Amino acid sequence: MTRTIKGTRTERNLLTAFAGESQARNRYTYFAAVARKEGLVQISHIFEETADQEKEHAKRFFKFLEGGEVEISHSFPAGKMGNTLENLHAAAEGENHEWADMYPAFARVAREEGFDDIAAVFEAISVAERQHERRYRMLAENLEAGRVFQRNGKVTWRCRNCGYLHESEEAPEVCPACNHPRAHFELLAENW
Repeated sequence: MTRTIKGTRTERNLLTAFAGESQARNRYTYFAAVARKEGLVQISHIFEETADQEKEHAKRFFKFLEGGEVEISHSFPAGKMGNTLENLHAAAEGENHEWADMYPAFARVAREEGFDDIAAVFEAISVAERQHERRYRMLAENLEAGRVFQRNGKVTWRCRNCGYLHESEEAPEVCPACNHPRAHFELLAENW
């Protein structure tokens, strides 16, 4: 017989995590639009990619729930939309809270209540959240240092729109292949 989560702290924690991930997904979608308007297409795409990953986290938590009404009491970020730098810092803080505090605590409770499978999911998702924080902090650092479109030394820049490659210390103002603005360039990453 499978043990039910109904009425447990784990059930409330799953719903809290689901709500948090769902809200993060929406915030990151809003932040992506701000980044795009500021000419930071790569950062916009990273916010969108992370939003999709948060949707998957929410779905994973949701699937453990067994239906009915569950009352939770939890604080959630009620921040404002800022510029991209402010949004990156806010996102990094939220990710840090999830992987460093909230999900480890939720995993402990799940284990105490005999839900080792749920505890393992909280721990696994914490790994992704830690990487999200790291990436947001690095992007913020690049933005603060003026390194989004410029580096010390020759690097290869890739147009996200058409794939054109450009070797230089900085991305071109306009892509010579597709005529898209500098906003569409990023460092070439070969991870295959």
